[in-house]
Amino acid sequence: MLADYILRGAKAGLVAGLLFGLLVALVANPLVAAADTHGHAEEGHAEEGHAEEGHADEDHAEAGGHHESAVSATVTNVVSVGASVLWGLLLGTVVFGVAGYVLEPIVPGEGAVQSALLAVGGFVTVSGAPWLLLPPSLPGVERAIPTDTGMVLYAGMMVAGAVVCLLSAVCYDRLRDRYGRPAAAVAALVPFGLLVAPATLTPLGPATGSLSPALADGLLGTVVFGQLLLWTALAATHARLGRDDGSRPATPSARTDAALSAD
Repeated sequence: MLADYILRGAKAGLVAGLLFGLLVALVANPLVAAADTHGHAEEGHAEEGHAEEGHADEDHAEAGGHHESAVSATVTNVVSVGASVLWGLLLGTVVFGVAGYVLEPIVPGEGAVQSALLAVGGFVTVSGAPWLLLPPSLPGVERAIPTDTGMVLYAGMMVAGAVVCLLSAVCYDRLRDRYGRPAAAVAALVPFGLLVAPATLTPLGPATGSLSPALADGLLGTVVFGQLLLWTALAATHARLGRDDGSRPATPSARTDAALSAD
């Protein structure tokens, strides 16, 4: 049974990872290249007026540079797509496979609703909660804290996000029968307020960089949109595969019922 859940999650991750990789290759990488060019342009302005030697070789060097740049961009895009597919497979296997199997009895709803809630939990754990403390890093922008410290804080917020999502599911599961679904749904939102405390109590200072506000906003928007696209595609594909797979239990309690019938 667990193998079926993992296989279904891996298939969803493959599709979502491919879509995410195409977004990275077609949109994110060109923006990063523009940011890199912007940074080199700033350095070039600072060094203007220096030696003008080697004009005879400039055209040849420039042509070679364009060729190397094209090859580098192609390699970067291929690596980005491949890495995105692997990332999607990992998320699909862990969140929708293993976690989906273990937590299915307490995750509200069934079918597409359950897939969507798993995606929300995954997004909050992997990205949403850490971003409250450490916004997405951008090329050319330096954080006010050391990299090692940032990694520890990011991992800590991921753990906090996972715990909060688990608390939310447990609250709903425990209160649904006693107080009804609307009241249980409201109570399930309360644990998410715990994530605000670390973001407000930990002063990290502003990040610094040379990117223009428009370019920085474009990169930040692409990162956020990419994560939303990834998790939406994961949920949609996972739900679609569930409808196509007639062997999967129709309700969260079906596994338990089947086990009791076997006894």
